[in-house]
Amino acid sequence: MKNPVAAILAAVLLVAACGESEQNAPNAAVEVDTGEALHALFEEHFERNLEMNPLSATFIGDYRYNDRMANANGPEYRAAATAMDEEFLARLLEIDREQLGYQDQLSYDLFRINREQSLEGNQFPFHLQPVNQFYSVTNFFVQLGSGTSAHPFKTVKDYEDFLSRADDYSDIVDQIIVNMKEGMQTGVTQPRILMEKLLPQVDAHIVDSPQDSNFYGPITNMPADFSDEDRARLTAAYEDKISNTIVPAYQRISNFLGDEYISGARESVGLYAQPNGNDWYAYMVRIRTTTDMTPDEIHQIGLDEVARIHEEMRGVMEEVGFDGDLKDFFEFVNTDDQFFYDEADELIQGYRDMSDHITALSKELFDVMPKSAFEVRRVEPFREASAAGGSYQAGTPDGTRPGIFYANAYNIKARGKWAMESLFLHEAIPGHHFQIMIQRENEGLPGFRRFGGFTAYSEGWGLYAESLGKELGVYTDPYQYFGGLNAELWRSIRLVVDTGLHAKQWSRQDVLDYMYENSAVAEVRAVAEAERFMAIPGQALAYKIGQLKIRDIRNKAEAALGDKFSVKDFHTEVLKDGAMPLSMLETKIERWVQSQQ
Repeated sequence: MKNPVAAILAAVLLVAACGESEQNAPNAAVEVDTGEALHALFEEHFERNLEMNPLSATFIGDYRYNDRMANANGPEYRAAATAMDEEFLARLLEIDREQLGYQDQLSYDLFRINREQSLEGNQFPFHLQPVNQFYSVTNFFVQLGSGTSAHPFKTVKDYEDFLSRADDYSDIVDQIIVNMKEGMQTGVTQPRILMEKLLPQVDAHIVDSPQDSNFYGPITNMPADFSDEDRARLTAAYEDKISNTIVPAYQRISNFLGDEYISGARESVGLYAQPNGNDWYAYMVRIRTTTDMTPDEIHQIGLDEVARIHEEMRGVMEEVGFDGDLKDFFEFVNTDDQFFYDEADELIQGYRDMSDHITALSKELFDVMPKSAFEVRRVEPFREASAAGGSYQAGTPDGTRPGIFYANAYNIKARGKWAMESLFLHEAIPGHHFQIMIQRENEGLPGFRRFGGFTAYSEGWGLYAESLGKELGVYTDPYQYFGGLNAELWRSIRLVVDTGLHAKQWSRQDVLDYMYENSAVAEVRAVAEAERFMAIPGQALAYKIGQLKIRDIRNKAEAALGDKFSVKDFHTEVLKDGAMPLSMLETKIERWVQSQQ
């Protein structure tokens, strides 16, 4: 597959060389050769990585490896992944970065960062605590096999591929149990409260009849053009696989969790309590924020932002004529019937109704938009109790699978209408759908950049997109603006409580108390979010740290360019090259500002 960036670079340099003296032409040839070598390295790594990670291939629409799943927690896989990182880092460093063009230097730096961070992470035993209530292969595999996720069920081969994947899944479950037993022996375990939440998620898929399983969905919805022979054969094969492979795998991990692991899991909830936990958390902070900020620094930023946003909220209280203090207002918006739907379907339809309106408004601030469609779906019942309020699943660049905004309708009276516009801006338009699909549709980027990511960039963009509400022309209802402020407040609270949990030895109750004291959060969401922070340390820091940096970068660009500043051009520049560490984004925008002066 010819890399378009290398081809374009070569063509541009060839034209430039034709207009130069013979003395300068060899330098252009060196740059072309070096760039081609770099892209050959990227392409080889990308292809090998897809083969090692079949699910990654599936999610980007490459179905060559749909008959398998990687046992990523197994010792053989982990050794192979480390060897590949070491090999490609060494080969990268043999390439002279100074001979590369600007975009290739960006790619070089990003590829190096990815390899170095991966190798650095090997010192921490992630593989000994491979599942939790928020991210688990047990939940993920149900989505994959339900017929509504990335694995396609359009051809007979698609169906046969998933039968093969189910065998790999069974092996993966056994590996997880082996690893978690090792973790129990070495003192590396998940918090008990999280495993107590995971167990019913697992048990939901232990069914007596295959027809009662989520995995039977593809049989129920089998394409009409399948032959009678294939229909009968596949139906029998799926019933057998569900009864004799999939359900037993869920039963094995359920027995292990219920009979052994939960009683041996730790009472503590912060990463500090794990072996080498402080260094482990510091690593997660660096990875998630792409900064060198310490937990103490981030904690203080959170406290300051909470205080600032509270003042903004008091302005909304004045605007709507509310009589009482901030805590009274939180109680009001969390309990008054006017702020809630009666049925889950109404909430989901409300999000769908926003789509065309906000898409049209976005044209005032964006020149570049994704070609890919997206749709709104409800979070599935089997995972909604522990899922976030919303999430985004990227589509395929060719448009065959749309991007999906999953909205959580669990406990409808905990889902205030006032939170809807900000959540839509974050997950859909102009948030993650714009950010991820513009990146994926850019065929000029190497594959690892098209389909890679940095959490602080992506979640920072999502929260920045929320902050565009008034500029876009939404948040016209003061309660929706309050919802935007509350969403920003929530991300600021995350800075306080994530660092509190994992660096300052806060308890689960300390986190909940801080949330209730400082935000309009219903209990069901507060519990789910607190336990999310326990499950994925550092991830919650990315939102606010990223948003603050993107806004700071924009403010500096506006100050430097004055009347020459174009918000559309700024947004294009931020999005067009895909995700990168915040410091690299800042340097890139500074370069763009200089080009506009």
